[in-house]
Amino acid sequence: MSTTGTTPAPTIPLQNGAQIPRLGLGTWPLDDRGAEEAVAQAIGIGYRLIDTAFNYGNETGVGRGIAAGGVPREELFVTTKLNKEDHGIDEVQHAFERSATKLDVDYIDLLLIHWPNPAQDRYVDAYRGLVRLLEDGRVSAIGLSNFKPAHVDRVIEATGVVPDVDQIELDPTRPRGEERAYLRGKDVVCQSWSPLGGRHAGLREHPVVAAIAEKRGRTPGQIVLRWHLELGCVPIPKSADPERQRQNLDVFDFALTQDDLARLATLDRGGEGITDSDEFGH
Repeated sequence: MSTTGTTPAPTIPLQNGAQIPRLGLGTWPLDDRGAEEAVAQAIGIGYRLIDTAFNYGNETGVGRGIAAGGVPREELFVTTKLNKEDHGIDEVQHAFERSATKLDVDYIDLLLIHWPNPAQDRYVDAYRGLVRLLEDGRVSAIGLSNFKPAHVDRVIEATGVVPDVDQIELDPTRPRGEERAYLRGKDVVCQSWSPLGGRHAGLREHPVVAAIAEKRGRTPGQIVLRWHLELGCVPIPKSADPERQRQNLDVFDFALTQDDLARLATLDRGGEGITDSDEFGH
């Protein structure tokens, strides 16, 4: 398979001054060895946004992949996430140090709270810890993952600092229209995890997606990723396959039509299958 380089994704500005690439590489559920290989390979292809998390157990491998990628650190945008045991102002400082050490980096571009865990009721202090890291210059951007609008409102009201990103489960069958509109109104970038359907198999094989792909001369995955871009989201598809990585990044030279978008809108299954972040978290 070819690993010919692709032009890196364009970037968009974040709330607190950083620039995030419009598309990145997800690394769940790769182990350290798989992550090292996939990340180094992806950087060579043109990826500049790499997403991991403490809970993935692969930060060390991601860091090795970054080192092997041969691209200056300042050209990369590295994201990781912290767990519920790190919810607290001081705990977040320790979580940063732990992840930075595993990743072998001096700073982290974007640090996220992985889940709100509202039953624990410590995510506001966790966010205060992120704000401290931002003020100290140890992170370039801060954000949330799987936070509902009510959770986001609460951290903004408590700190006065708007997050850069909220990373949520999102694909054409779960388009999350209300959440996207809310985040857009706050100038918070909506980042899509499992953008190609993830554990909900069959999205790329759906007849609507397949028909649009055939008409446009693209792969079904490219059609779905372009859908995310059309909505203003930042997808982070996971792939360790070099040709799939290349295809996933090669989505910036075409656009979907209004008819394409209307047809994809028929895939909406509402909230079916979305993990409830009031009930689940780690």
